[in-house]
Amino acid sequence: MRIRINWPAGALDAILNDSPASHLLAAALPVTSTARTWGHEVYFSVPVEAELDDHPQQIVAPGTVCFWVQGASVAIPFGPTPISVGNECRLVTAVNVIGKIDGESTALQSVQDGDSITISALTP
Repeated sequence: MRIRINWPAGALDAILNDSPASHLLAAALPVTSTARTWGHEVYFSVPVEAELDDHPQQIVAPGTVCFWVQGASVAIPFGPTPISVGNECRLVTAVNVIGKIDGESTALQSVQDGDSITISALTP
C-alpha cells in the first residue's frame, strides 16, 4: 500500500510492507496528528495498538517507516538521533519496520516540532 505523509512545508510518499502493524495503520487511515522531532527523526502518535513483531529493529536505514509500539507512534528517522553512534539512525527502542519512504527522506528536515501531520492512503 502507498501512503502520503503531509505537513505544512511538504509531503512525501511511502510504501507500506505486508506486516500486521502496517495493516493496522492502513485500516486507521487517514490520520492527523502532531509531529514531534528527536534529532533527525520525526514521530507522531496514531490510533493503533500493536505488538512487537518477531524481528524488531533499533537501527534502521534513513527513510524507514517504523511503528514504535511503546509510544503508539509512527517514527521516521532520516539521520542521526541523540543516541546514534556516528551517522546511524538509532531509535529510542526497537520498533516494527512497516515501510519505506519513496524518495528523499531528508525532506523531513522541514517538519517542525508541533506541526500538524497527516497520513492518508494513495489510491492506485
